Amino acid sequence: MKYDVAIIGGGPAGYTAAEKAAKNGLSTILFEKEALGGVCLNEGCIPTKTLLYSAKVYDTVTHAPRYAVKAENPSFDLPKIIARKNKVVKKLVAGICMQMAESGVEVVSSQAAIKEYKSDGTVVVYSGEQIYEAAHLILCTGSETVIPPIPGLQDIPYWTSKEALVSKELPASLAIIGGGVIGMEFASFYNSLGVEVSVIEMTGKILGPMDGELSSLLEAEYSKREVKFYLDCTVTEVKGTAITVRKGEETFTLSADKILVSVGRHPVLAGWGLENMELERFRNGIKVNQYMQTSLPNIYACGDLTAYSLLAHTAVSEAQVAVNHMLGKEDKGMSYQAIPGIVYTNPEFAGVGMTEEELTAKGIAYQVRKLPMAYSGRFVAENEGVNGVCKLLFTADDKIAGAHLLGNPASELIVIVGMAIEQGMHKDELARIVFPHPTVGEIIKETL
Repeated sequence: MKYDVAIIGGGPAGYTAAEKAAKNGLSTILFEKEALGGVCLNEGCIPTKTLLYSAKVYDTVTHAPRYAVKAENPSFDLPKIIARKNKVVKKLVAGICMQMAESGVEVVSSQAAIKEYKSDGTVVVYSGEQIYEAAHLILCTGSETVIPPIPGLQDIPYWTSKEALVSKELPASLAIIGGGVIGMEFASFYNSLGVEVSVIEMTGKILGPMDGELSSLLEAEYSKREVKFYLDCTVTEVKGTAITVRKGEETFTLSADKILVSVGRHPVLAGWGLENMELERFRNGIKVNQYMQTSLPNIYACGDLTAYSLLAHTAVSEAQVAVNHMLGKEDKGMSYQAIPGIVYTNPEFAGVGMTEEELTAKGIAYQVRKLPMAYSGRFVAENEGVNGVCKLLFTADDKIAGAHLLGNPASELIVIVGMAIEQGMHKDELARIVFPHPTVGEIIKETL
């Protein structure tokens, strides 16, 4: 069975590439061993945001008196929250299946692996007992949770994000190892539902490379809500509910009913025949050029496998670039200068472009403009007793270099500045855009 393009992995990169290739006349086969949608749809982006929205609604009802609304004895039903999450995921997976069928993509629901790379460039893939040949191959094998080698961890029923998304019972206390995006989103969810939450982070700040000032403000906000943060701390041992933590020369013990491991993800390199090709590596993934080609030009890699930006929206853009190049369409290649990063806590935190830390490290002169979110009338109307920050960064010639927002709905606003950065706009050019009033987005124009 011969195809123009074979795709291994049906996550955001894989199903996007498959649909685009098939709609442009390429015979396309997509291999996915589990459910279409990948980690993002089944164990990541969508299910976590569904849970977080339920928590946000509960938060809103709990604080209804701030808005002169009576809501007596608000409560939640965790099994029903989980059931709703499952319903949302099922609906969206079905939608992707329909997209594949309507586009003419052949979907094979089993593990696939590369058997051979022929001298003429043809790729031979096997799945079960079937053999397939393709002129082009797109690798979208995704990533998996990193499990740190902590003594005693394997002896207890710890959680990763996968288990945390399906539990229908709340632990009395939860220790989260890792204060990155995933860790903070689960901290937000479980804190809203009344769980005693601790976050243990080995670096000096939460949220890794995101803006330091706003990360600290978010940490302070959740500290007020009684989330306990242990920064510059390393877990050295786990024994039952006891967690041994080291900070500098000091060692102490924490206790938690459940442990959630959230120290990051790494590309999936095993199980799909990588050993049968000589592909150049990058970090702990596969090296690609701006058109997502690997060191073998008819083999492309997209998504988490490239070890560059482990985000679903990055994967989608990479897939589009790869297929355009395969089709011979004009495309400037993949640009990473304006990839938004978002933390769906409550309040939301979003950033795009460069941070102050990055600009300083590269020796680039910059200017900072920032305002409280309260400068937006709409924000004040909808956020009683809550504030946030809009921070914009400019190079010496007033070119927009970065933006960092703390406050709802930061996730929806960040794309405005993302487009400005991608287009190389200067402050005056963005200032000429008419923003509707009253909107929270006006804070961007106010901050210019």
